[in-house]
Amino acid sequence: MSARDPKTVDLSAGAVAEAASATGASARASVQTGTSWQQATDAILETLDTREPDLAVVFVDSQFAAHYGDVLERIGDGTGAKHVIGCSGQAVIGPGLEAEGQAAISVMAFQLPRVTLTPLAITPGADPHDVFDSIEAAQAKAWLVFADPVSTNAEGLIAAIEARAPQTPILGGIASARGDASATAVFLGERVYPRGTVLLGISGDIQVHMLVAQGAEPIGEAWTVTECESNIVRTIGSRPAVDVLRDTLNALDPQTRERAQRNLLVGLAIDEYRDEFGRGDYLIRNLLGFDEQTGGIAISAVPRVGQTIQFQFRDAAAADEDLVTQLAAYRTSIEPDQVVLGALLCACNGRGQSLFGAPNHDAQALKDALGPIPTAGLFCNGEIGPVGGENFLHGFTASIAFLSAGSK
Repeated sequence: MSARDPKTVDLSAGAVAEAASATGASARASVQTGTSWQQATDAILETLDTREPDLAVVFVDSQFAAHYGDVLERIGDGTGAKHVIGCSGQAVIGPGLEAEGQAAISVMAFQLPRVTLTPLAITPGADPHDVFDSIEAAQAKAWLVFADPVSTNAEGLIAAIEARAPQTPILGGIASARGDASATAVFLGERVYPRGTVLLGISGDIQVHMLVAQGAEPIGEAWTVTECESNIVRTIGSRPAVDVLRDTLNALDPQTRERAQRNLLVGLAIDEYRDEFGRGDYLIRNLLGFDEQTGGIAISAVPRVGQTIQFQFRDAAAADEDLVTQLAAYRTSIEPDQVVLGALLCACNGRGQSLFGAPNHDAQALKDALGPIPTAGLFCNGEIGPVGGENFLHGFTASIAFLSAGSK
């Protein structure tokens, strides 16, 4: 259970928030539930109260999977949005609210004068080189990316984008669905792509700040991978990986050991040249299993010999502290003449009530730190965001993009 006290929100009423800058840039966000896609979409249109936004970011609960196209068409017709991007989610997020357990739609609409938006799509079977040429030509400040989990090699995609747009931050997530992976989809304009990736470049008179808050706590020592093959770590520090794992767990106090055994993960160091490693210094990956006979462990990554590895466990208190700390640091960094227009929140589907034991944790943390700013997001199958100037695919994180505009 988190140390914070997440508020209970009456989801039946939905949630709405808005922000505006003296430059004319503004945003309004709404998350609404409904017994049908029509009811939820109509409530969105009633509460958005905006015409012809430059951008609408749309997340749709997969319980409405049969009507993704209908939702996009009605939102497009109802708002006149010039650009639309988004994807499906097993649950969606709005201002101060996470709609777990109830079908909902979340939309954030932006008015962005003097901002250039570059929408692109990568579809299976198509030659992606034209898209990557367009990424290079766009010279964007940042990219939003939403990808289908079945057809997309997310880590390969990130590397390909970085090759054409070095040091450009990327934020987004892997589309999700409740139970049925075939219900995942990504959206661009009024098009629904059951497979593929959609991207949006952002450049011009806008600031984009991104943060990645993790949800894992390191245990034991940092070690070096000394033998591995594919996703199997055979030896760590020249010892069987299973033995190192067992000794790590046995060295914990009984209470921590019990918590760790239920939520074991591994961390692979982001920066090998650090003198010390702590929370936030690792890419978190699942520990898939182990073989007592060979001494190897299987992880959801392909490690390399010489890489730093440390065992971790999924922990609500660590996740809460990291998010709250990073939000406080961002709040302090906001210039007096800057207005935060909105936040896009991509949260791991391993967070939410299953981790924190109470509703609305990440969305409420945003609201607590920055006030009732427009927020839209979803629970993802993986989150994309920058750490230390490099973009990565993450697990168990809350990856957040803040868009802000000045007063001049």
